[in-house]
Amino acid sequence: MSQSVWKKCSTCKTDIPYNGVYQVCSISTCRAKATNYVFCSVPCWDAHIPIERHRGDDFAAIEKRAPRSADADPESEGKKRILVDSSQASSLSPSSASAHRTTSSGIEDEVLVVVSKVKKYISEKSGMNTSANVMDALTTRVQRICDQAIEEARRQGRKTVMDRDLP
Repeated sequence: MSQSVWKKCSTCKTDIPYNGVYQVCSISTCRAKATNYVFCSVPCWDAHIPIERHRGDDFAAIEKRAPRSADADPESEGKKRILVDSSQASSLSPSSASAHRTTSSGIEDEVLVVVSKVKKYISEKSGMNTSANVMDALTTRVQRICDQAIEEARRQGRKTVMDRDLP
């Protein structure tokens, strides 16, 4: 690691710079010295949940700031709790691989579904777990549907996408 890198993300191995924002899990075992998970983003934090099999709904990402330098005390830096729910759907991502990619149009991809809701639906409906890659596939399909609806609204001479524009 270079001098400007504090740690690497536990999920995607992206560098977390000194004085950079990162996430930790609210579950104490994820913050223990043995694991000491750190995540570059909420999507990377979200990707570890099925792996660690957290139970219930009483867990969250906690936003922290890395030390300013190698000499700084990490506990003196600020932190705030981020509760991940449907109001934050646009900030969630299916996996670290897609969390930071950019489309050819220059728009950064974000998950367009509420990860926790999809996982809950699949679990309650079937008793099955959900791979993080499912969110990638769902996002791709939702993007395609939205793109088609945008084109249809344009063909109709409107600047508003309506339900009737959906394929």
